[in-house]
Amino acid sequence: MPQTIADLMAETLHAAGVRRIYGVAGDSLNGFTDSLRRQKTIDWMHMRHEEAAAFAAGAEAHLTGQLAVCAGSCGPGNLHLINGLFDCQRSRVPVLAIAAHIPSAEIGSSYFQETHPDKLFAECAHYVELVSNPDHMARILEKAIRVAVAERGVAVVVIPGDIALKTTAMKVAPWLLPALPVMQPGAAELEKLAKLLNDAQRVTMLCGAGCAGQHDAIVELARLLNAPIVHPLRGKEHVEYDNPFDVGMTGFIGFPSGYKAMMNCDTLLMLGTDFPYRQFYPENAKVAQVDLRAESLGNRCRIDLGIIGDVGATVAALLPKLKAKTDRAHLDDALDDYRRARADLDKLAEGRPGSGKIHPQYVSRLASELAAEDAIFTCDVGTPTVWAARYLKMNGKRRLIGSFNHGSMANALLQAIGAQATYPGRQVISMSGDGGFSMMMGDFISLSQLGLPVKVIVLNNGTLGFVELEMKASGFVDTAVDLKNPDFAAMAQAMGIHGTRVEDPQALESALRAAFAHDGPALVDVVSARQELVMPPTTTVAEAYHFSLFTMKAVLDGRASEIIDLALTNVRR
Repeated sequence: MPQTIADLMAETLHAAGVRRIYGVAGDSLNGFTDSLRRQKTIDWMHMRHEEAAAFAAGAEAHLTGQLAVCAGSCGPGNLHLINGLFDCQRSRVPVLAIAAHIPSAEIGSSYFQETHPDKLFAECAHYVELVSNPDHMARILEKAIRVAVAERGVAVVVIPGDIALKTTAMKVAPWLLPALPVMQPGAAELEKLAKLLNDAQRVTMLCGAGCAGQHDAIVELARLLNAPIVHPLRGKEHVEYDNPFDVGMTGFIGFPSGYKAMMNCDTLLMLGTDFPYRQFYPENAKVAQVDLRAESLGNRCRIDLGIIGDVGATVAALLPKLKAKTDRAHLDDALDDYRRARADLDKLAEGRPGSGKIHPQYVSRLASELAAEDAIFTCDVGTPTVWAARYLKMNGKRRLIGSFNHGSMANALLQAIGAQATYPGRQVISMSGDGGFSMMMGDFISLSQLGLPVKVIVLNNGTLGFVELEMKASGFVDTAVDLKNPDFAAMAQAMGIHGTRVEDPQALESALRAAFAHDGPALVDVVSARQELVMPPTTTVAEAYHFSLFTMKAVLDGRASEIIDLALTNVRR
């Protein structure tokens, strides 16, 4: 049988290390999926929605650091990829999307399902190109692979279905993937950074996702500087564990200790982070920032020194140039603040007998305690992210994935699919909200169809929880956030999946143990407290005023009982 362009695509992707492609089949993709069927070197992961495919591919790329692939058929099919691809791009993970297109002779004629994916994907990709001629395919696909890997982002190849069926004599290139360089700043820049830190009295380090794989070097740097380490959410899995200098997170869902450690320093050292919230940066401190991307330097606050470099290489070259600091006052103050903040948070994560309410903090704490040592957690945007950030314990083996940069709902289950497909022998736990879970609920059945033993915990509080809190904090009476949910456990059982509904805090631990031990996918539907407040690390007078305004409006609106429930829910006896 003559080799087709689709055959060449499949062979090239296999040579690049791709072992699975997530997508939904369709007419313009038929040549490609048939080639995968015949070659049997790459698994086709049959999803129920292309958005799920893109999120799943992103999770694989996040966990492995290697190229992952998703695909969609022409028009609406590949358009569904776009939200997940935005998440991949903003999370800086290497993903290639195959966007099948209408017949090449019909492009520009308002043909059935016609779109212009080469334009539509431009904002969420480093590289997008339309294959208009069979001879273009090899070069375009190879470049897309290299750009996705080198830029740690998204590349999109748009190919009409008829082009994929054309025959070709081209062969797979002998070289496909670039090895990523290690970037170290020059001697002059290192001297400037060393002087800035040596002259400082109170250094705080803010360490993000760019510190991946550099845990020990970061801790050694903090030891030399007597510096507390604060992390944004994406830094949690990399720097929080086995770290005597960790003082928690900062940001809207962070700890008071992390906030204070940054506000009380005279020098802030940012390592591998583009933490976005300007109001959480110190106004009077000197700031130095190290990042691989020039566009991140000074992007969030005024900085005194910006250095382009790999965090590990930069720290290794910097350490010999630093003078050990002996004054621990700033560090000890921050550690004391952290102990108090941690104790206050832990008090909220209890399931007291007879309370009648399941607090989401308790759910996350139990999940963390019962999960495997190398568990992979995914968490939905909103309150599940808050509880994951505050109560899931990392240890250097566990992983945590979420839509932390893009902030999309419905990500947790979809990312869990990619994580479990990539690591079939590891425990994968999706910390889902009822809003996010129900938004993309169709791919829950993919767990059964694909044989993926993901454990799904649904925080069922009957509301778009974080949106409701945002409304209250801004002085609005919450509206259009109620969710009329089914019995998710009964739904799971109807699909042939282990399902348990929990309404009593005393039954939660046994339900989680049973789900985690189940040999297959499982869902635990946790009917949790709705009126759970998420307190930021610091509050302003304006915020207090707006929340008071909400309570007054709610009472006038005839909802005084909700105010009482809010108070009772957030008072632990």
